[in-house]
Amino acid sequence: MLLLVGLGNPGNKYNNNRHNIGFMAVDEIVRRHDFSGPKSRFQALTYDGRLGDEKILVLKPQTYMNLSGQSVGEAARFYKIPSEDIFVFHDELDIPAAKIKFKTGGGHAGHNGLRSIDQHIGKDYHRIRMGIGHPGNKEQVHGHVLGDFTKSDQDWLEPLLDAVSFSAEKLTDSTGETAGARFLNEVGLRLKPNNK
Repeated sequence: MLLLVGLGNPGNKYNNNRHNIGFMAVDEIVRRHDFSGPKSRFQALTYDGRLGDEKILVLKPQTYMNLSGQSVGEAARFYKIPSEDIFVFHDELDIPAAKIKFKTGGGHAGHNGLRSIDQHIGKDYHRIRMGIGHPGNKEQVHGHVLGDFTKSDQDWLEPLLDAVSFSAEKLTDSTGETAGARFLNEVGLRLKPNNK
């Protein structure tokens, strides 16, 4: 079983925040691949389904971002899911908007959701880092992250979420960095017609 985690804040007022792009990504995976749910458990909303032959649990922590690790830790312990089978979708300030990267382990770069997960399961899980861009000024970061995506952002956001959900099955093709590379390659191919 693989655990796919989307990071975000619960509640309607946060739905369209840049900080919630992780929620948006797993919502699209759940929708495209007809997962069942949601169920309320592990301080989260969970969805069950399959990608290819692999059983998948999708987790959307409802603890608020800064305590996401409590939820991820509970689910991982319950199902005995090792870190190498956990993929976390999250917003990334240091990556330009519309870009996506894959990373295993490493630091949290000030991301409170990742910091919390590190405290509960260690650092050896996989991160799907979805770029939201940096406002250019440190004082504007908080407002940027918790601000809503704009109408013009939809031009890149919708194709990116579509490509991520379409390509998610590649995460099950192999393990670790290889799965990440295949996933990113498929996302890139899906986005190619949209490149100007």
